[in-house]
Amino acid sequence: MKVTESSSNHDNLDLMSTKELLNGINTEDSTVANSVQKIIPSIELFINACYERMQKGGRLFYIGAGTSGRLGVVDASECPPTFGVDHGVVIGVIAGGDCAIRKAVEFAEDDTNQAWKDLAEFNTTKLDTVIGIAASGSTPYVIGGLKNANQNGLLTGAITCNPNNPIESEAEFPMTAIVGPEFVTGSTRMKSGTAQKLILNMISTSLMIKLGKVKGNRMVDMQLSNQKLVDRGVRMIQDSIDTTYEEGKLLLEKHGNVRKAIDAFNCK
Repeated sequence: MKVTESSSNHDNLDLMSTKELLNGINTEDSTVANSVQKIIPSIELFINACYERMQKGGRLFYIGAGTSGRLGVVDASECPPTFGVDHGVVIGVIAGGDCAIRKAVEFAEDDTNQAWKDLAEFNTTKLDTVIGIAASGSTPYVIGGLKNANQNGLLTGAITCNPNNPIESEAEFPMTAIVGPEFVTGSTRMKSGTAQKLILNMISTSLMIKLGKVKGNRMVDMQLSNQKLVDRGVRMIQDSIDTTYEEGKLLLEKHGNVRKAIDAFNCK
């Protein structure tokens, strides 16, 4: 029996009040961060290995199906606006294609050859890295993708939630957070999904910081895609060079980027 499929610690959910349901879910969720904390050494090893390749121009790919695939797509899509990197630096690939982001594609995860076909569209190289994401640790789409990635010299990692699973054995850097039974038995979009999201946050954020996309604690390369972010950018400039809001906004409008605005002012 997979841990992710084991019976919930709670029963008679259909008889619970709303408050009882919320407290039960929250009780289970509160254990997830500790489960992730236990595998920080494994996450660290992966990040350091991936960073060496990305420094040389390598890309980071996420592959997964269902919830796991969607989480990878979300994390990848947030890197350009947050850190100002090109859309082709971190890429999420989901079984069934982009339509599977919104609607489940039946049996898409069962094809062991499709992930590598999907990755081949991006002309992968030996500098690239692939992370397989699968709560169960047994998704054929991910297993096949990692196996082919290894055979072609790519770096491989895996984020899973069952011990001693098949995907672990395919990845050079397995990251397995054992979160235990789900509140609703087998519903891995819950605690398992939360653990995967936390780990993805840690990986992409740490890599972007190491690649110089953060200065101090600020997203100085973020895209200014709405008024809230423009306002945030102006305040970053104010904090960095001790100027007025109006002057900071003029600098930002002129240079189009927080980092460039600060550097231009300091070079006067």
